[in-house]
Amino acid sequence: MDAGGAYNPRTVEEVFRDFKGRRAGMIKALTTDVQEFFRLCDPEKENLCLYGHPNEHWEVNLPAEEVPPELPEPVLGINFARDGMAEKDWLSLVAVHSDAWLLAVAFFFGARFGFDKADRKRLFNMVNDLPTIFEVVAGTAKKQGKDKSSVSNNSSNRSKSSSKRGSESRARFSKPVPKDEDEEEEEEGVEEEDDDEQGETQCGACGESYAADEFWICCDLCEMWFHGKCVKITPARAEHIKQYKCPSCSNKRARS
Repeated sequence: MDAGGAYNPRTVEEVFRDFKGRRAGMIKALTTDVQEFFRLCDPEKENLCLYGHPNEHWEVNLPAEEVPPELPEPVLGINFARDGMAEKDWLSLVAVHSDAWLLAVAFFFGARFGFDKADRKRLFNMVNDLPTIFEVVAGTAKKQGKDKSSVSNNSSNRSKSSSKRGSESRARFSKPVPKDEDEEEEEEGVEEEDDDEQGETQCGACGESYAADEFWICCDLCEMWFHGKCVKITPARAEHIKQYKCPSCSNKRARS
């Protein structure tokens, strides 16, 4: 079952793009949209599946009726276990099955369109560079360098597009002042170190790495960083938030 009808990626890059879109949708269901996902997984309904679509949307629905299905199907009956175990454990279980389904779909396309050994290896390496859905949901997709001590105010704290580390990173993106050669070499070394550190940071929702041209926001409770688009926060809206709490921390407080 796929939103928008049949879609058949034929190259390694297209299959990986398809994988990332489906993965992003499923991560939304299990993190930022978790309350809606929980509601839809009613144990009183028939066997339900969690689908991720290439357009980064997700859907809880009955399995495809055609046999065999056009694509591999997700695990059946995720709704039946919802009330029989701790919510965190249930979400982790769905996440594990979702990871397995994503790999099945990706390598189904690879087999269908004749990927050779090199193509399959390249596809796996591209997939393997991303944290699994389970790692994102369980919080084990650790990001590096979450130091907020150098952030001088709320505005700089919330915009990675201009700053990841407060005043230090703002200097890197500001207009350079002429310096002698020794100073320039020294600063280049510091900038490379900052770039490596920023590249290791991963979004707490989708698990993808930091990019300088994207807006990010940091949770003031768990100190995880998120793409603004993943948690539905714009730069303008962030300016008016005194203390930002990510969906996971907000859900924890609501239940306690």
